[in-house]
Amino acid sequence: MRPRTALRALLAATVAAVVLTGCSGTTDAGPDAAAPSTSAGAEAGAFPATFDHVYGKTTVTAAPKRVVTVGLVEQDALLALGVVPVGVTNWFGNAPGRIFDWAKPKLGAAPLPEVLGTETEFEKVAALKPDLIIALYAGIKKTDYDLYSAIAPTIAHPAGQNDYSISWQDVTRTVGKAVGKPAAADKLVAEVDARFAQARKDYPQFAGKRALMVTPYEGIFIYGPQDPRGRILSDLGLVFPQELNSVVTDGFGASISAENAHQVDVDLLIWINSRADVDKAIPTYGQLKVAKGNHAVYIPENDDDAYYVSTSFVTVLSLPFLLDKLLPQLAAALAGTAS
Repeated sequence: MRPRTALRALLAATVAAVVLTGCSGTTDAGPDAAAPSTSAGAEAGAFPATFDHVYGKTTVTAAPKRVVTVGLVEQDALLALGVVPVGVTNWFGNAPGRIFDWAKPKLGAAPLPEVLGTETEFEKVAALKPDLIIALYAGIKKTDYDLYSAIAPTIAHPAGQNDYSISWQDVTRTVGKAVGKPAAADKLVAEVDARFAQARKDYPQFAGKRALMVTPYEGIFIYGPQDPRGRILSDLGLVFPQELNSVVTDGFGASISAENAHQVDVDLLIWINSRADVDKAIPTYGQLKVAKGNHAVYIPENDDDAYYVSTSFVTVLSLPFLLDKLLPQLAAALAGTAS
C-alpha cells in the first residue's frame, strides 16, 4: 500500500471509530460540545431534498440539527436562514466563531460555533456529531468527500465549477434547500439582487467602465469574472476587460508580472492592499493613468477590519455591508476624487 493510501486508510478507520463512538448510547453532545444548530421550522414539502454535485448525489431527508460548514463562507447563509452551525472552517479574519460584524445580529444569544483550522479536520468534524456537512465554497477532493460522507450527508460544490468559485446566490439557495427553507433563501437572494439593481440605478456612470479587483500577489493577481470578487463588479455594471480573457483563462484569476502592470491600466481599480504596499510591490504603478488620475480604491489588509474581510467573504449577509462602504469609494475613484 502506498504511503498516502495507507494514511487515508488509517484516517478513515479513525473517523469511523469516532463516528461509532458518537453514535453509541445517548445522543447528548455533552456540556463542553457545541450546542445544536438553532432553526425555525422547515417549509412544507422541503424534504427529502437531493443535491447533484461534483462528487455525485446527496439526499437530506429531514431538517438538520447539527450543521458543520467545511466550506469557508457558508455560515452566513445558514445564519441568514436562522440556523447557527455547530462548526465552521477558518479562512481569514479574527472574529470569534468567524461570525463577522454583518452576521452578529443573526447569531443573537446563540453559542459561537467551533472554528476548524482547515477543510480536512475529519476527526474534529466527526466529534461535533453533525447531521449535515456543507462544502460549497471549498476545495475538498473526492477522498475528502468520501471521508466526510461516512460521518454525515455532505454537499460539495456543483460539477463544472472551479473550487472556491460558486456564487453567493448558489450558496444561499443550496443552503436554503438543505435546511428546508428554499423559499426563504430565494427571498434573501432577491433582496440582495435588488440592492445591486438599485446601485446600478444610483450610479449609472459605472455602466460599461473597465474595472478590476486586484492584489499584489506573485506580481499582480487579477480576480477574474467568475470569481465572487469579480462578480461584484459585473453586478454593478462594470466590465472585465476583454483583452485579459487570454490571461485569466479559467475565469477565476491569474497573476501577471509586475513588469506588465500596464495590463491593469483600466478605468477603475480596486486594490486589496494599501497604496504604500502597492507602490512597493509594483514600482511602475505610479506611472499608470489609473494611478495618476486617482482612479483606484485601496483597501488595506487587516484581519480585524470587517470591511477588508467583506471584499473576499462574499455572502448574502456581507454584501449589503460591503456595498454601503464600497459604492461611494468607487464613485469617487471613477471621478478621480478618491481620498
